[in-house]
Amino acid sequence: MVKPSRRREMAQSAVNTGRLNIRSACAAFTISEGCYRYQPKLSDENAEIAEWLVLLTNRQRNWGFKLCFLYLRNVRGFGWNHKRAYRIYYELALNLRIKPKKRLYREKPVPLAVPMTVNQMWSMDFMHDQLGDGRSFRTFNVIDDFNREGLGIEVDFSLPAIRVIRALDQIIEWRGTPCTIRCDNGPEYVSELLATWAEKRGIGLQFIQPGNPQQNAYVERYNRTVRYDWLNQYIFETIEEVQEAAIAWLWTYNNERPNMANPALMLTIVSYQSFGSGSLVRRKKPMQRPESAAGDVSAP
Repeated sequence: MVKPSRRREMAQSAVNTGRLNIRSACAAFTISEGCYRYQPKLSDENAEIAEWLVLLTNRQRNWGFKLCFLYLRNVRGFGWNHKRAYRIYYELALNLRIKPKKRLYREKPVPLAVPMTVNQMWSMDFMHDQLGDGRSFRTFNVIDDFNREGLGIEVDFSLPAIRVIRALDQIIEWRGTPCTIRCDNGPEYVSELLATWAEKRGIGLQFIQPGNPQQNAYVERYNRTVRYDWLNQYIFETIEEVQEAAIAWLWTYNNERPNMANPALMLTIVSYQSFGSGSLVRRKKPMQRPESAAGDVSAP
């Protein structure tokens, strides 16, 4: 099947070489004379769309078309049609290479319970990485399972139970107390210190089964985003650099990155808590944008 645009080119070539006139060329290549004479009108918006797409893919190297388009539509407020934006995205060859994965067949897992309100269930987990000089550091990640909002990222070479408690206390100051926190069976989580703190706070600790990280899937999926959106993009020299970048990236994640669980809404838009009276209360203290936000995108 030959596209009309290609048949128009062949017809124009036949006319330009003098072998056929316009009417005969259109009949031979089964196109109308209107199609033959059509001149595409290039819009100035196409160049603007291309600039934005190139800018976004340079800043957020692992964002595909869907995230780029949702950012332009929901955050920047552009009303461009998705088919038009994708055509330009495709012409610029910005498509991500998708690595094939070997599918492991296993029994159907038990689906995670979906929280109904903010602060009903939090999840926490650790990640590991290295500085430029080879020293290993850890990150302590906490999210709200209700809307996948990142609540905090604590970074240091060592994060014992007392540091975990301090980080959770800082989050509770502005966010409020959760009903339950889901975690794995790491030594920091099963310590007597954390158990005593949770009992005093009236917080339940829900431990997943050993060797079953899928039972903590919300934070595991969040860790993947942290890894590919931020950690893997930079080489850090000091812990202070990592912590500053973590705060900046967390602001971008919560306020600008499209929420794939609910593409029509940003995370801060759905950060409301519903009570029995039916009233809606916004979270106590919204996160402030850092002066140098990682991944910040300015207008081209």
